[in-house]
Amino acid sequence: MTELGPLPEAAAKLEDQPGTKLVQQRDLIVIGTSAGGVQALQQLVADLPSELPASVLVVLHLSSSSASVLHEILARAGELPATQAVDGEVLERGHIYVAPPDRHLLVRGPNIHLSAGPRENGHRPAIDPLFRSAARAFGSRVIGVVLTGTLDDGTDGLRLIKKCGGAAVVQDPADAAYSDMPQNAIDFVEPDHVVPLAEMGKVLCDRVDETLEPPLAETTSNPREQTVDLVETELGREEFDEGNALLLTCPDCGGVLIEREEGGGVVRFACQVGHAYSPESLVELQGDALESALWRALRTLEERADLLRRMARRAVRRGMGETSARLERQAGALTRHAAAIRNTILRLRDGEFREGTPPGP
Repeated sequence: MTELGPLPEAAAKLEDQPGTKLVQQRDLIVIGTSAGGVQALQQLVADLPSELPASVLVVLHLSSSSASVLHEILARAGELPATQAVDGEVLERGHIYVAPPDRHLLVRGPNIHLSAGPRENGHRPAIDPLFRSAARAFGSRVIGVVLTGTLDDGTDGLRLIKKCGGAAVVQDPADAAYSDMPQNAIDFVEPDHVVPLAEMGKVLCDRVDETLEPPLAETTSNPREQTVDLVETELGREEFDEGNALLLTCPDCGGVLIEREEGGGVVRFACQVGHAYSPESLVELQGDALESALWRALRTLEERADLLRRMARRAVRRGMGETSARLERQAGALTRHAAAIRNTILRLRDGEFREGTPPGP
């Protein structure tokens, strides 16, 4: 296997030398997936040849609290070796690198970088940071792939891959176990290929075999897109002030969110710490936070009602009948409030609320 390189900037300098004609190909494939992703990755990897002249980087949304054996599963599924990514290792063609749990997988030059930076779209690892870092490092040499998954992680990163001259490949939503991620990518990015998994291996091989004409990558006009990703650095006050501050708080840390237009109709929300969300991810996480708050309120009401009933029983034993009756009435009112909250939680989870529908029992 050979290492990836040179980078687009170095390649451009090479071409300036007299008598030098630079020929380059797409040699970095970045893949993002979520729900249903293990089966999809197995099928895709099985169709990739052992002599694939490209590195393959994979992000699957993982639980941060458990070990991952995805690299072992992919190694058995196809002919390419697959390992869990290690911070600092050099990218090699013909190799699959899988993001480990609780770390963002990024590309920094020809090397892998693992980051414990802020979650994005509620995930670490997240897909967008990998896609954006690959686009900045390798420009048009990148092929971005979005597979099955919920919500829209990957859309913003795929947009930047396209902007930098790379290729965008998306699983046909009708072929995906979960169509949200592919459909969002289609809606906002205009991918080069929308294909079922059965055809994706051939599409990727065809795009890898293409000869790229210099310049290898377009230079982005946004300075933020030419720097390291937000998951790698602390956001400064001046940068944080750019954008529109909202009366919304970050689901992860409670900080103020600002809204940024990323281009192509893609909007992201970010807090000062660096947590970032797409609109759909923010709505989903706000829903989770609301449900958690309601469960806490329910527990508090039930505990308070239980305590009042205990006090009422003690009042009876002491001959304080009027006090006992008052405490029982208070406990009954709290129990009714708790029942209303429980009903609200169940209706929220079932998605029954509609515009104009009161959230009562």
